[in-house]
Order: sequence, then C-alpha cells, then structure tokens
Amino acid sequence: MERVDRCVVLVDAGYLLGAAASLLAGEPARSRITVDHAALIQGLRERAQADTEQPLLRIYWFDGAPDRVPQPEHRRLRVMPRVTVRLGALTRSDGRWAQKGVDAAMHAELTELARNRACSDVVLVTGDGDLLPGLMSAKEHGVAVHLWAVQAADGDYNQSEDLVAEADERRVLDRAWITKAVRAKDLGGICAPAPAPRPEIAAILSAPLPESALAASAERAAQAQARTPAPVARNGSTAPPTDHGTEQHPTPPGTKAVPTPKDLAGLRAPGPDRQPAPLQPQHPGGATLRWSSDKGWVERPGSGTSGEPPETASLPTLAQLTSAEQRWADREEDITTVGGDPFEVGQVFARRWMERLPETAHVQKLSVMYPRVPHRIDGELLRYAARFGLLAHKDDQIDEHDRYAIRAGFWREIDVRAAEEA
Repeated sequence: MERVDRCVVLVDAGYLLGAAASLLAGEPARSRITVDHAALIQGLRERAQADTEQPLLRIYWFDGAPDRVPQPEHRRLRVMPRVTVRLGALTRSDGRWAQKGVDAAMHAELTELARNRACSDVVLVTGDGDLLPGLMSAKEHGVAVHLWAVQAADGDYNQSEDLVAEADERRVLDRAWITKAVRAKDLGGICAPAPAPRPEIAAILSAPLPESALAASAERAAQAQARTPAPVARNGSTAPPTDHGTEQHPTPPGTKAVPTPKDLAGLRAPGPDRQPAPLQPQHPGGATLRWSSDKGWVERPGSGTSGEPPETASLPTLAQLTSAEQRWADREEDITTVGGDPFEVGQVFARRWMERLPETAHVQKLSVMYPRVPHRIDGELLRYAARFGLLAHKDDQIDEHDRYAIRAGFWREIDVRAAEEA
C-alpha cells in the first residue's frame, strides 16, 4: 500500500488548553480562559501545513466530557470542516477532574493511521509520555512525527522528555501564537472583555420578590453558613445557588438575594412592559403555583385533575406539535447548526414551538405569563436543553445560571413574535 503524502493533527485538548491557561492566567484551569475555537482550528491547520509542507487530511480533537456527552464547545468543533472530535470520560476524584480514555484513544488513532499509511506526517499536540509507544510505532511505519508544545509558563518543559527525545521534529506554540485564539478572563488587570450583559437575564434576576420569598431567601442564607462550600460547576467555576437542595452560599451584606424559580413563581407581569409585580394574596386554600424545577404543579381548586390552571392547560407542547419527519429535521439541525449556548437553545426551542402552533392566540396567551413558563412547556424546554451537554455533573441538574439563560432566550423569541402580531 502506497503512503499518501498529507498530514494529520492529533490534539490533546486537555494539554493544549490547560497549558495555555497556565501561560496566560497563571493556573491550568480552563475556566480561566476564553477560546475562539474557529480561530484555533484555523491556526492549527495553517501551522501544520506550513511545518510539514503537506496538505491537511484531518484534525482530531481529543477531550473529556462527563459521561462522554458532547459539551457546547464539542458541538461547535465537530461540525467544522476537517475536524473530528473524540471524547473520553471526565470523572471527579478527590475534588479534581480527570480525563479517562483520552490517551488510549489518541494512541489507537495514531497507530491506526500509521499502519494504514493514511498520511506521511503526524503532528502531535500533547505532553503525555503515555503516547511514547504509539509515537515509536508510527515512526516504524515510516511516518514523520512532529511534536508541538505550548510555551511553558515557568520556562521549562511541560512535556515528557522521552516524548521530546523520540519526536522527529519539535516546535513550540509561543504566547504570540496562542493569544490569536485564546485570551485570559482575568490576568492581574489585563482582562479579556467581559461578555455583554443580557438584559433578559438581568430583568429576571432584578425582579422584585414578595415578602415571603425574601424571608425564604434570608432563611436559606442563614442555613447555608453551617454547610459545605458550593459545588464546582461543569466549567470548573463555583456554581451559583440552586433550588434543588444543593449547598447554598450566604448572601453577602448589602447585596440582593438571587431569586430561585420557586421565588419567581410568586411574581407576574401585569402588562407588555414585562415589569413583574408581586401577586395578590395566595389563592384560596393556600395553594401555590410552582415551577417544574420545584417538582411540578400543586393542585388548586377548580384547576382540574391535572393540577394545571385552565389558562395554561390548552397550550400544546412542542412534542405534540411535531411530526416524525420534523423530529428528524430538528435533530439534524441540532447536530449541524445549533452550538449549544444556553440562550441560543432557548431561542431555537421557542421558534419551533411558535412556528407549529395551530393558533397564534397561544403566543399572546403565553406572553402575559412572564416570567413563569407553564410547567409542561418548561419541563420540555429543560429536557431539550439537556441534550446539548448543559447538565452539570452533580445530580444531573442544569446549572442555575444556564437555566436563567435558557428561559431568557425562550422569552426573547416569544416577545419578538408577540410584538409582530400586536
């Protein structure tokens, strides 16, 4: 079998982004950096073709994910031309995240490409000495191995010395190259621009709370002082407080408590200005309306056996409005074009729901319910979002801020359509 003259790039994302975070932010936590994945892939492609003097066959991106579920960044990467994403498991042990199966997958891909003579040059972006046997096997099959390192923060090697010694060529991706696609979120006064605030999320968070909700928030804050620190979210940052029984942080003096979905269930917006106002005293019998994240509806007099109020019982779910052919088309769109940003996910769901409604009056009916999403629709919205890797690893719950963003995206689309029909 004749060898094909072309190059392949194998990227250990944990090494590349962790080393970049150490270089730019002083610690290897990937949550400390922002990455322009399109620019990064383009930079890898151009650099590989220049260094090897061969056309690119493919870039393999190896990374870990909880339960091997693709995260939003993986979804964006895997639909890029000439990019293949391979996921290992991401597990938590002794308070630290660790990748499982990534090295084995890289070793298998490297040896298989060399054995099949699929390329003449392989670029390895890794520092792990476990790949040494695979590197040696590739060389024995006549493949030139180029080893790339990220400039080390301390000026020393951040790669296995055995790996460095065995490679045919070695290059260093320096700070100037890295910063074309990666920026530090916080680096001693040199900060990447903060993301633009979303007014929809801000409006929800700043909504006035009824006295009962404020009292409940104060009680939660007092109870939290004796509890353990908040869990670590899927991106490595401290997770905000949730309403699912997880640990809560006390509210700092002088700041406003962040309302939970349970708190917001006691609010309503009287008009199109979307300024929520406290509800009137409780419904007869003391029954309350709760969000789906608070274990469903509470039975109210006159609401029927389903426990759902008449004004929302007539609203169909997206599943009821979707045919088998549309379901297939939705999945195709999700895989190829929806990146997985929480706000975007809420928008996509809302657009599909409104496009398939048999009666446009449903949009106006839902619009006046802000900020409460009816239980059946809200539950379906969050289940849809979970398909995009937005579940936090702990307790299979969606991160609190992500849930606000999902619902904010949903309401943005509802408001746009309601304004068009007004």
